[in-house]
Amino acid sequence: MRGYLAGTVMVVLSACTSARGQEPQREAPRPMVPQIVTSAQGEVRVIPDRATITIGVQTRRTTAADAATENSRKQRAVIDAIRAKGVAPEMISTTNFNVTPETQYGPQGQEPRTTSYLVSNVVAVEMRRIDLVCPVMYAAFANGANQINSLDFGITATDSVRRVALANAVTKARADAETMARAAGGSLGTLLELSAAEVYSPPVPRPMIAMSRAAQDTAVPVEAGEEVVRASVTGRWQYIPPAH
Repeated sequence: MRGYLAGTVMVVLSACTSARGQEPQREAPRPMVPQIVTSAQGEVRVIPDRATITIGVQTRRTTAADAATENSRKQRAVIDAIRAKGVAPEMISTTNFNVTPETQYGPQGQEPRTTSYLVSNVVAVEMRRIDLVCPVMYAAFANGANQINSLDFGITATDSVRRVALANAVTKARADAETMARAAGGSLGTLLELSAAEVYSPPVPRPMIAMSRAAQDTAVPVEAGEEVVRASVTGRWQYIPPAH
C-alpha cells in the first residue's frame, strides 16, 4: 500500500513538472516605432447664396381682440407682398406670436390698470437668391411690417465646401509632418491614423433693424460678405530615421 501511494505522488509531481515546462514564454516588448503627429486647419471662403430674414409686425390697441385683428390684417398683407416677390409659400413660416398686456401702475394702494395690448407676429422668410433680400424687406415695410429681427446669410452646398476644407487641412498636416521629418534627419513613412474634428464657424453678426415710416424710402445697404467654412484634422505618420 505504501509503495502504491509513493508511485501516485511521483506521477502527480511529474505531471506538474511537465505542465510547468510547457508554459509559453512571454514575448519581449517590441520597440516603439518613431512617429510624427501633426494637426492642421483648412478653410474655404464662400460667397453666400441664400438668406433668412425674420420680419415682424407689432400693433397696439386698447383691447386684445382689436390688436390681434389689426395685426393679422397687416401680417397677411406682408406675407402676400413677400410671395409676390417670388418667395414660395413653403419658405415662409411663423416663428413667434405674442400678446402682451401693457399695465400702468398708479400710486401705492391703487390697483394696476391695463391700458393697452401689444400683439407681435413674426415670420421667417428663407430666400435662395441674395438679390431678393432688399425687395422683400421693402415690400414688407410698405405693407405694415415694422421690425426686422434678424438677417442671416448662408450657403447651400455646405457639405461639398466642408470637404474642400478637409482636403486643405490634410495637405497642410502632411506638409508639416514632412518638414518635421526632414528637420529630424529622416523621412516621412506610412500614414498610420487620420482623424477629423468639427470646427464651429460663427455666423457674421447682423444687427437688428427697426425702421420707421420716414426711413423706409432710404436705401439700406445690405452686404452678404463671405462665409468661412473650417475643418480640422490630426494625422499620425511613421517616422523613418536616417540610415547609418
